[in-house]
Amino acid sequence: MGNILSVLIALVFVMGIGVPLLYPVFKKKLGWLLSSIPLLIFIVLIAELIRLPGREAAILESSWSMFEGLDFSFRLDGLSLIFGLLISGIGFLVLLYASYYMSKYDRQGHFFTYLMLFMGAMTGLVFSDNLIALFIFWELTSVASFFLIGFDHHQEKSRQASLQALLITAFGGLSLLFAVILTGHIAGTYRISELLEQSIHLGNHPHYYLILNMVLIAAFTKSAQFPVHFWLPGAMQAPTPVSAYLHSATMVNAGVFLLLRLYPLLGGTILWKYALILTGGITMFLGAFFSMGQRDFKRILAFTTISALGTMVLLIGIDTGSSLKAALVFFIVHGLYKGGLFMIAGIVDKSTGTRDIYQLSGLYKSMPYTTAAAFLAIISMAGLPPMLGFIGKELIYEAKLQLPEISWIVLPLGVGANIMMVAVSITVFVELFLPSKKHMAQTLIKYKEKELPYSFLLGPIVLAILGLALGLAPHILENAIANGLFFMRSHTTDAKLSLWHGFNDVLLLSIFTILCGVLVFVIRKPVTKFISRIISLLDRYHLPTLFANMINYYLYLAAKNTRRIQHGYHRFYLITFFLVAIGLIALQLVRINTVELLPSSFSPIKTHVVLLLFVSSLSVIFAVVAKTRLSAILAMGLLGYGIGMLYLFYGAVDLAITQFLVETIIMVIFVMVIYYLPKFAVMSSKLSRIRDAIISLVVGAFVTLVIIESELIKPESPISSFYVENAYIEAKGRNIINTILIDFRALDTLGEMVVITMAAAGVFSLFRFQIKRLKQKEGADKSDGSSDIIS
Repeated sequence: MGNILSVLIALVFVMGIGVPLLYPVFKKKLGWLLSSIPLLIFIVLIAELIRLPGREAAILESSWSMFEGLDFSFRLDGLSLIFGLLISGIGFLVLLYASYYMSKYDRQGHFFTYLMLFMGAMTGLVFSDNLIALFIFWELTSVASFFLIGFDHHQEKSRQASLQALLITAFGGLSLLFAVILTGHIAGTYRISELLEQSIHLGNHPHYYLILNMVLIAAFTKSAQFPVHFWLPGAMQAPTPVSAYLHSATMVNAGVFLLLRLYPLLGGTILWKYALILTGGITMFLGAFFSMGQRDFKRILAFTTISALGTMVLLIGIDTGSSLKAALVFFIVHGLYKGGLFMIAGIVDKSTGTRDIYQLSGLYKSMPYTTAAAFLAIISMAGLPPMLGFIGKELIYEAKLQLPEISWIVLPLGVGANIMMVAVSITVFVELFLPSKKHMAQTLIKYKEKELPYSFLLGPIVLAILGLALGLAPHILENAIANGLFFMRSHTTDAKLSLWHGFNDVLLLSIFTILCGVLVFVIRKPVTKFISRIISLLDRYHLPTLFANMINYYLYLAAKNTRRIQHGYHRFYLITFFLVAIGLIALQLVRINTVELLPSSFSPIKTHVVLLLFVSSLSVIFAVVAKTRLSAILAMGLLGYGIGMLYLFYGAVDLAITQFLVETIIMVIFVMVIYYLPKFAVMSSKLSRIRDAIISLVVGAFVTLVIIESELIKPESPISSFYVENAYIEAKGRNIINTILIDFRALDTLGEMVVITMAAAGVFSLFRFQIKRLKQKEGADKSDGSSDIIS
């Protein structure tokens, strides 16, 4: 069964890439076809959940890898199964939903390609047993979401939102890569299974705080935590199926999954605890608070999503068995109600033409099934019984009460956030679905509401019924939750779930929350007005605008510095290069502090070598003081041939032949083009020539010191020994120079060949353009001449 899962994950990518071929055949039925794959994955995972013995993990080995340390093996355990079931289950419903929602959109093939690639990346992420593979899938989700959020690329807002999301999440991805490389280097393996089996914890390592900070950046950027939470409301520019999938149960929860997956390696420390509690608490409250000031249904859901993500991060930071259990349960709760509500937002938009909750009312009459599904989803979001959301809220309060040292701040923030969630839930339902005399006439005149096809309603109805069923029978989740907790805490944790816990402090807090939420709803007009004023004041420091300005200013500085550095004066390029090289060489020579100007013993001096060096030195001096280009070229050619003779004297025949060929070709080319160059003239001042002479002498002196120093350094095993020993055995070549270039440095040589080929293609294009322009000019001259004759 596990191998079937590997095949299905690969099939998701194959089908995504093959959508352009499938769309012309299936067209509007393509979503139904594609939905069969996540449905099969869901069935396989259910079977694995039933078959897999408790507290055990199944490892799906893979023989394919790109390089040592990276293998695409998969791990099925309690944690990955919970996330995988929600990803595949909601993915199945979203594809069915999208088949109708996107039916009148252009570029449907592109949409389904992006969505399938995202689904494959997200599934691969949660099941990866290799940290590098996890990072690759992590970045694929960012890239796929970039295309999905910016699907309506003809709109400026969509382009800005997609770019903003990509830049923020990609920065987190780079941080994750750094953390993964450090972790693998320290632990000696990138396999998650091996890390867990060896019970490796990095808390005592000197690099722990660096790794943890990088992981937190990755998780916070992906899961829209304060202060980078602002990309999520902007991402509501995406089509509603994207919001229902990416921003409820998948992409935004990737950061939460990362924290849970790496908890055994990094969790349990003071920094882990307080960083997550502080960030999660602020995000939780701000998301719920600002949701009351919104009018757009999807933006309201976006801010409540931010609040829910902050809640999960806070629970992970509390770091107790109860808090981690609450985090897993709330992840399921949030995926069920938020996925359904996003779909309902799309249904309302399709039926009425707007998502402004204050322009709609009384939709229950014409949309009874949508109203029923919305009612169940909304009371789950509000945390009311008998929905699973009520159990999740009870568990959250229980976990917060078990944190005595900072419960005085965590509990008020949590209660305040839940009060706002209750108020916004009631507000949304009342404004949208219950009758209102004030808006009814206007609504009926402007819009024509109707209940959409049942296939379109399937997603929200199924998710709402699931939330209700799991609320009434929560014991169904107990085994899955217990298995997920086991792989984080390495021991069995109580996962008992119940709708009724008796009269206790948690129940009193729930009653207080509901009553206060109802009170806020009753006085919602002044509350909404107050929050709107705060939002208006904060618009001066509007985070998306500040982020956009920061990026624009960065681009401005980059362009300014590029103009300053890439000024076109090659002499200054060379001066900069030589000065930097001299500085680095001098620093290294001072550090090693073993510079000797002369070796202890001299090799025998050969007369012909001394004469050759003398002639070469004279050619250099002559080239510098030459008054014509031809003289300077001949002098430089003589120097080149002299260097070739030196190679020949010391036995480097290949180098000597290459040098002679290069010098001959260069001489011929110079002589051919010299007559087309401007008249030779001295353009530089005397001071600049003196400066150049000083820099040249200093560079020559330092290079001489480096050569002397390299002669004095005697390494234990010269690098040349490796090539001597392996050239014939591994590369099957007796010429060591050739084997280094062709085999050991094959990619480097290939890169040089590509550069030369591209340069040649560019030169050829310029020649063709010049010839074409000359022909056009000749044709124009002939036509002008003929017209003159005619006239």
